[in-house]
Amino acid sequence: MKLFKISLVWYMILSSVILGMIPREGFALFVPSELQSGLDPGYNRNGDLATIQGFLEKKIVSQRLLDLGLSTEESYARLKNLTDEQIHDLATRIDDIKSGGDGGLGVVVFLLVIVLLVIVILQISGHKVIITK
Repeated sequence: MKLFKISLVWYMILSSVILGMIPREGFALFVPSELQSGLDPGYNRNGDLATIQGFLEKKIVSQRLLDLGLSTEESYARLKNLTDEQIHDLATRIDDIKSGGDGGLGVVVFLLVIVLLVIVILQISGHKVIITK
């Protein structure tokens, strides 16, 4: 009975960790009825434009745009042609952009959790792994 309680505790801990790693973007939420155009009532186009322009002025971003053949003036001209919804969407997603990527951190964490789970199961069941040359 004690072994069952310990394994149940570890199962609950590991399932909570795994469920906590699921991104919240996939969950459905209620949308307030006052949002008719998809924008917040206190939407500020100039604030969003300033956020985007600040991001475009970063050295790494401006260099990458130049490598793709797009000058700073051209990028600002294209920015002015966007609708309010597009500008707001871009400004809210800028914080999610990582200049170096995530480096596969999610995959590494997932693999470590799997290895930890296998070790815990082997310890609980009383098995031992012996590696010999």
